[in-house]
Amino acid sequence: MSSIRTLTLGTVSMLAMSAGAAFADGEVNIYSYRQPELIKPLTDAFTKETGIKTNVLFLDKGLVERITAEGANSPADVILTVDIARLTEAKDGGVTQPLADEGINSQIPAQYRDPEGNWFGLTTRGRVLYASKDRVSEDAITYEELADPKWKGRICMRDGQHAYNIGLFASMVAHHGAEYTEKWLAGLKQNLVKKPDGNDRAQAKAIHAGECDLGLANTYYLGLMKTNEKEPEEKDWAASVKVLFPNAGDRGTHVNISGMALTKNAPNKDNAVKLMEFLASDEAQSIYAEQVFEYPVGANAKVSEIVAGFGPIKADPLPLAEIAANRKVASELVDKVGLNEGPTQ
Repeated sequence: MSSIRTLTLGTVSMLAMSAGAAFADGEVNIYSYRQPELIKPLTDAFTKETGIKTNVLFLDKGLVERITAEGANSPADVILTVDIARLTEAKDGGVTQPLADEGINSQIPAQYRDPEGNWFGLTTRGRVLYASKDRVSEDAITYEELADPKWKGRICMRDGQHAYNIGLFASMVAHHGAEYTEKWLAGLKQNLVKKPDGNDRAQAKAIHAGECDLGLANTYYLGLMKTNEKEPEEKDWAASVKVLFPNAGDRGTHVNISGMALTKNAPNKDNAVKLMEFLASDEAQSIYAEQVFEYPVGANAKVSEIVAGFGPIKADPLPLAEIAANRKVASELVDKVGLNEGPTQ
């Protein structure tokens, strides 16, 4: 039987009113932006090792607002989320607490954790270029080159304000400054084949259909498409593209993270810390990376065969906290250049 007991919204609300009486010492409660089936192998392994049961509440939005509304009686112990934007949102929203844990810190490089200990990265994904195998001869590229007129009418991407793109644009601000990034975004806009739309998978679909030659996307979507038995047409989309890791020859490719945080009022704090220590371990990172087609942050954790097949990734060493600090400026620049309006004639 699964060790996960997915909490309904009504159940969580009821538990929030009587958290002290509701939880045994042998439980830990996870609020997750990641679907329960993706973290099930992790929680099963944790329960097998420790005997501590896990309860998972999946939320696709509004996690911080929910914990805030529940207040001091929130049953949430640990937050699992999928990018730096949501991790910093949780910290800035006041729903996390700092954790100084030597074991966790030794496993997770400093660039992938909050300097104050409010969040920790577990896996990374590269913001890369899907490139047509048939129409793109280049095997190397930089983000800076995306503004080069040689790519005019050949690039497609999702909404410029999406968190994944804002993370990349914020990294450009961090490296080059706002003035350069504004000009770069204007050049990128002119090289788009159409207005930004769809999700990352849609960019692979557009390349397969011959609509564009390059698409900005996260690495893990390629793994999801390659293994999609329910929608086998996605396997064809994946087969038509190769992965280009931007700036592999210099600073490295921009990466985002999935991560974890300890909640401010965790009712099962000791068990929560045990879970976080487990999630930081090589064993857990290897399991997690296999499930979600991402790169573990631990130096000794294993990369799945599918992800290894994308090619080696050299990650930009810039601390994600520094990148996150530039998100607001990046978002303002997207609007200033009208990126989501698409190219002008």
